[in-house]
Amino acid sequence: MKSPISSRRSRRRTLCLLAAPALTVGLLASAESASAKAAACPAPAAAIGLSTAWKLQLPTPTSSGSPVEIKQPALKTYNNAPWFTTTSDCKAILLRAAVNGATTSNTGYPRSELREMTADGSATKSWPSTSGTHTMVVDQAITHLPKTKPHVMAGQIHDSDSDVTSFRLEGTSLYITSFNTTHYKLVTSNYQLGTRFQGKFVAHDGKVDVYYNGALKATVAAAFASGYFKAGDYTQANCTNSSPCDNSNYGEVALYKVTVTHS
Repeated sequence: MKSPISSRRSRRRTLCLLAAPALTVGLLASAESASAKAAACPAPAAAIGLSTAWKLQLPTPTSSGSPVEIKQPALKTYNNAPWFTTTSDCKAILLRAAVNGATTSNTGYPRSELREMTADGSATKSWPSTSGTHTMVVDQAITHLPKTKPHVMAGQIHDSDSDVTSFRLEGTSLYITSFNTTHYKLVTSNYQLGTRFQGKFVAHDGKVDVYYNGALKATVAAAFASGYFKAGDYTQANCTNSSPCDNSNYGEVALYKVTVTHS
């Protein structure tokens, strides 16, 4: 005859054996559910209601080594993980550029960025800061920084020669830039990766007002004839100043919404 203690141990072993398959099934169901949820997300452009007035510049190279560009109408349904894809909750676009990415001829840094175009996306758009009012609002979060040189730009105005102003994160310090002055205005010294914020650029009367979460933080004197907006990730590191030199070392921005108006 078995002792009460031995009987209790036997019952516990039986319960554990019965619970193990159930736990496995539960984990598999959870994984399948997450996979199905990701697969159910719309294309990145559709996920945030991106207008057709953009083209995409990627850090992936063409056969000639220059960055890939995706224009309309292809951009409406384009997805290329991990460089341009939808977040797992379907609420934002992830734009990623690794330090070893392809670059345009006028820079040594890779980007995964949207570039402003005309309304139907058929031609590049430009406008003067000295006439009219030109506004871009970006709802975004910087989610990853490259190693060694942890610098990323997220949202900018560019003119025919260079970037005019942008949001620039260096470690935990978030700045507003003014041309080559990278530390023109410190917004916060304690930015935490993944923190969502609203940035706004308003170009008018030969200057640009830059807002952070609704508050005016800086005014940049900038009289130019041919400006345009850019949104996404512009990684400020490459293989000469950041290691490792591979796809695991990257900058990344989550873009929840971007709107542009001209008046």
